[in-house]
Amino acid sequence: MPRFGPAWLCVGLLGLMLGGCADTTVAPPMGANFTPRDRELLTNPPYKQADIPENFRRQVVDYPRNEPPGSILVDSDARYLFYVQPGHKAVRYGVAVGQEALAFSGTATIGRMAEWPDWIPTPDIKARLGPFPDRVAGGPANPMGARAMYLYQGNKDTLYRIHGTNQPERIGQAVSSGCIRMTNEDVIDLYDRARQGATVVVLPPSPGTWNGRDGGQRS
Repeated sequence: MPRFGPAWLCVGLLGLMLGGCADTTVAPPMGANFTPRDRELLTNPPYKQADIPENFRRQVVDYPRNEPPGSILVDSDARYLFYVQPGHKAVRYGVAVGQEALAFSGTATIGRMAEWPDWIPTPDIKARLGPFPDRVAGGPANPMGARAMYLYQGNKDTLYRIHGTNQPERIGQAVSSGCIRMTNEDVIDLYDRARQGATVVVLPPSPGTWNGRDGGQRS
């Protein structure tokens, strides 16, 4: 995977700058943008509901960088995903990111989008964390969650995704096998805003910033 050059060594300071500029909390009615299938599958999800810390809840923030509206930026250190809006604003979401040895960084595009996607474990996932079946059907118990945005570089699938989760209690941690996890409510919100072909920038982590636990899934 391509890495950024020396100019990216200041991402820790960037995280502080981006993370500290919250404006207003975005709090639409729960399930306001749910489809009928979303309501059916998420009414009684087969996982423990998590009390997401305030700083990782969806918020509108000032955005000092120059990515154009419609872009997505992931700050790996701060565990935030930003959906860029006009007027130097962004919707900020708390996320879980990849463990240090497995994390993706670089620039990609959204090559595909799916609702309640199936999960197809990669061979290395099966070797490290299996055994898993070749395909796990979409649903609330699936580690891909309610939505997935598939990251491509050129015409090649990187095998990394932005997706929902059946472990919302791990938002804010570095626990996945490289993918960017969001709560199902937040990934549905992002999915409704994002468009296929949008640019996704994932900032590389600063050395020694990991404090997550082992056990995620790339999907």
